[in-house]
Amino acid sequence: MKVSQVNKASQPVLAFVPWGDVFEDFYGTIDVSFDKYCNEFTGSWHVGFIHALKQQGIATNVYYSSTNVLKPLRRLHSPTAATISVIPAPKLYRAIYKRMIHPHHSFGYWSDFDKLFGRTTGLRRLWFSALKSVAPYLAMDLRALAREIRRDGCLAILSQDYNHAGFDKSVLLGVLLGLPVYAIFQGGTHDWNRISSFVRPLTMRLCSGFIIGPAAEAERVRAKYGVKPHYVYQVFNALDCAIWAPVERASAREMFGIPADAEVVVWHGRVAMGNKGLDVLMKAWDQVCEERPGRHLKLAMLGNGQDSQELRQCIEALPHHNVTWIDSFVSDRKLIRSFLATGDIYAFPSRSEGMPNAPVEAMAAGLPVVAADASGVRDIFKDGEISGGIVVPVHDVPAFAAALGRLLDDENLRRILAVAGRERAKAFTSGRVGEQLRAVLFPRLA
Repeated sequence: MKVSQVNKASQPVLAFVPWGDVFEDFYGTIDVSFDKYCNEFTGSWHVGFIHALKQQGIATNVYYSSTNVLKPLRRLHSPTAATISVIPAPKLYRAIYKRMIHPHHSFGYWSDFDKLFGRTTGLRRLWFSALKSVAPYLAMDLRALAREIRRDGCLAILSQDYNHAGFDKSVLLGVLLGLPVYAIFQGGTHDWNRISSFVRPLTMRLCSGFIIGPAAEAERVRAKYGVKPHYVYQVFNALDCAIWAPVERASAREMFGIPADAEVVVWHGRVAMGNKGLDVLMKAWDQVCEERPGRHLKLAMLGNGQDSQELRQCIEALPHHNVTWIDSFVSDRKLIRSFLATGDIYAFPSRSEGMPNAPVEAMAAGLPVVAADASGVRDIFKDGEISGGIVVPVHDVPAFAAALGRLLDDENLRRILAVAGRERAKAFTSGRVGEQLRAVLFPRLA
């Protein structure tokens, strides 16, 4: 089952296998259909990677499993010209999927048994518990995926998230096809799956290398799995500086209906209250406003997700009624750039991240940042405030509120951090990241 080393497209091709079980698990929570994904989706780190690799003459083919198709489907991703392949989920996985109470939200509920399958007891609970561990290993038809990868002449496989069953399957596929398999860190550090505790030590040893942005996560992987340092590469997410360059604030505020004289804090992303720390932001914003009566303050938010209803309730409960929230998933990066331009400060309260894009986008757009110390944040602001932002402890409402207030009260500090942030953002350019990825994934071509 060896893959031919001759690529019909006369350029090296990377097979990218995203995190998750099926396409709908994540994209269903943000109302992105497969058509919308192919036609306009750019709101993810992996799109930046595809673009960065393309600049280096490397094509990327993306492979999803889906419960919504009955035969393999291939489309071009319009923004990057990458090939997107969707493979029907196996019948056994479909049968399990139908038993889920929240099938289109399973990516967020796999760690919560009762939300996924409902409250059960006795043998029934044991049975569903077993299905909960087995299902992720059944979600992709590996034979069909192998056929697609052979057909496309891929020379390497990149798996998203080595803390998911998809990584174990990718490594097995690499062994069968004689291809190197690399893994990238873009998610959590905990895998609830019982099966993985047995197979993960082996698959980690068989992996050809790990792309890990946060230094703390790289150290954790080395300590837990005995991965040698030369198998771990620090590569950050790619940023297209041309897209994220600052734009004129007055016109941006007019576009979004934000008063020209307001002092504005902005946030954008997926609405997941816990992971994104939006509960912290709501409480901190309430404190900021209480401490500054009479000031024309505004919090502007852009994004939606599975916790949109909870966020709406939190906003309605705030006494100052000075939050503008656009409850919509927006993939157009230029539109997001214009939204960021409305702000004076960027808020990033996340509890859990892989290697976050949002703070870097805000820095490139000319905003000083207040960020919670989630994974990857210290690496972005490696020199502290002179890197462009103030970092506070995760889940610390008073500290987050104090940092926002400090920037709101000091216009000169905002200007200093904005300049520093734009300079720091240059470390994440597509050209630089593309060169690093090429050297890791295709060392013979470097």
